[in-house]
Order: sequence, then C-alpha cells, then structure tokens
Amino acid sequence: MTAPIDFYFDFSSPYGCLAAQRIEALAAKHGRSVDWHPVLLGAIFKATGGAPLTELPLKADYARRDFERSARFHGIDGFRLPAKFPIATQAPARIVLWLKGSDPLLAARVAKALYRAYFFDGVDISSPERAAAVAATEGVDAAAARAAVDDPAIKEALKDEVERALARGVFGSPFVIVDGEPFWGLDRFDQIDRWLASGGF
Repeated sequence: MTAPIDFYFDFSSPYGCLAAQRIEALAAKHGRSVDWHPVLLGAIFKATGGAPLTELPLKADYARRDFERSARFHGIDGFRLPAKFPIATQAPARIVLWLKGSDPLLAARVAKALYRAYFFDGVDISSPERAAAVAATEGVDAAAARAAVDDPAIKEALKDEVERALARGVFGSPFVIVDGEPFWGLDRFDQIDRWLASGGF
C-alpha cells in the first residue's frame, strides 16, 4: 500500500490555504491519501531565521499581489488577504491536531473550513472561540474543541509536531513530503504531480 502524502501547513499561510484547496485532488489522482500536519511558522522561523513575506522589504508588495494572482491562476474564487494578517495560529492548529487523533478525515475537513473562514470570510481564527465555532460548522462539539485549545497534552503534541517537522527539514508552508522527497510551495505542485506519476525524476 502506498504511503500518504505528508502535507505541512500553517493557518496564517496564504499559499498554504491555496494548497489546501488542491492537495487532496492531487493525491487522489495518484491513489494516495493526505496526512495533514498543522505546524507553527513562528516557531519554524525562529529556527530558520525566516519571517513572513509581508514583513520583508520589496517582497511584501510582490507577495500581496502574487497571493491573489495565484488564487486566480488555480481557479480558487473568493480568496483574499484578511485585514488582520498574519495571526497566531495555535488555536486552530491545536483543534485540528486534537481531531486528528480520533478522526483524521474530520480533521482535514475542519482544517479546510478554518482556512476558508480566515482567507475567504475574514474570520479571525486566532481566537479560540472563533476557531471552535468554525469547527462546529463541520459537526464538531464546539465546547470540546474550545477545551482542546487549552489542553496541556494537545499543547505538547503541537510542540512535538513542530519539532518533528523541523527534524524532517520543513521550513515553510505549504511543505509536502512524498516518499521522503521534500517539496516546498504551491508552485511545486506540478513537480509533485509528475513525481507521483513517474516514481521520481
């Protein structure tokens, strides 16, 4: 049986949001499933010396233009950069990781719902209450989701997830690993497609 595609993402990543809209169809095309890994870019940037694109000279204006252009290119309607950007993403990441422990498919649905709430509807999902409310739209118990955000075991699990990601060489979002081969960015999806089709190149 073929291994799932590892998909690493941060909820404050515009390219991560766009990739999240495409990753499952790409995987399914090649008979693969997707293992969704929420991570925290803030922690990753501390390890790598990185920073959000929108905080870098010259790159910031280009990035804002490219986010929306990329959405149009990939046929993803309704995407827009939220008024509050970037945000802390511990709350949504913990909710998804909590769900993943019992129902990975539900966790993936909630991850996509959280991304759409933030980048399509402008909902500030850094708020634990708002993140839990978005999870509830997918049938999750809102009170349980809210409690998961403050659960010490879930907090520790997210720290461990980030540490494992760094150990695998993950330094951005989206970051995809296919059978040990790393691909960074939405603009590598065509390469991923060919890699899956050919078994490597």
